[in-house]
Amino acid sequence: MQYKTILIDDEPISISRMRRLLKDYDDTFDIIGEALNGQEGLEIIEELKPDLIFLDIEMPILSGFEMLAKLTYMPIVVFVTAFDQFAMKAFEENSIDYLLKPIEKSRLDRTVQKLLKFTENQSLKLSSESIQTISELLKPKKEIHSISVKNGDKILIIAFHEIAFFQADDKYVFLNTVDGKQHITNYTIANLSEKLPDSFIRISRSCIVNATRIKELERHFNGKYLVVMQDQKRSKLETGVSFHDNLKRLMEI
Repeated sequence: MQYKTILIDDEPISISRMRRLLKDYDDTFDIIGEALNGQEGLEIIEELKPDLIFLDIEMPILSGFEMLAKLTYMPIVVFVTAFDQFAMKAFEENSIDYLLKPIEKSRLDRTVQKLLKFTENQSLKLSSESIQTISELLKPKKEIHSISVKNGDKILIIAFHEIAFFQADDKYVFLNTVDGKQHITNYTIANLSEKLPDSFIRISRSCIVNATRIKELERHFNGKYLVVMQDQKRSKLETGVSFHDNLKRLMEI
C-alpha cells in the first residue's frame, strides 16, 4: 500500500530532511503536501485527506496535539519529536509510532516495517482518548522540592533528599526518611508516582524509592530483587515482577 502523506513541522530543514529520507520509500509514501505550523496542518489535512502524516509536536499557532484535537478527518499519525526517551512510553502505548529528532534512517526503516505489518482491517488511527492520554503524559510535571506531612499540631516540610522511600501499608502510605523516621502521608502511591521527580522510582505496587539513596541490589527469589537503602535502618525493599521496566531504569541511574 502507498500512503498519501503530509509532512508537518515548523522547521523547514526538518521537512527537507524527511523528504530526503522518504525518497528511499517511494513505494510506501506519496508526499502530497507539507505544513509549517498546526493551523496550516489542520487546513491541508481537511482539504487533501491524507492517509498518513508525520507530525511535529512543538509548533507555533497550534501545537501538534491542539491540531489533532480539531480535526474532523483523522489520518494515521507518526509523531516526530525531540522528547526524551522516558516520555516515549506514552507514544508506544497510544500511537502507531514515533521518531526522535534527529531522525536516523535505521529508525525510519522500523516505522516502515511496522506500517507494512498491519492489514487493511486493523485500525492505525488515533482515537480522541489516545490523543488526550499522550498529551497529559507529556505535560511537564510541576516542579516541587519537598513533601509536607502532619506531626501532631505541626506540619513538617521534608525535602526530597531527606526521603529514603514511600511504602503503603494497609490504608496508609508512610514516608520514611534517611534518618529512620516515619510519617503518615495523605497521598496514595499512585498520586506520588505522578507528583514526584524522576529520581523516585516505583519498584512495586506498594513502594517508591529515592534512587539517589540506594546502596545496592540483592538478587531475590522468583526473579525479584531486594533494594537495599542507604538509610539508618538499612531497609531492604522487595521489587515487584510487573515493575521490572522501572528496575531497568533504576539500574541506569
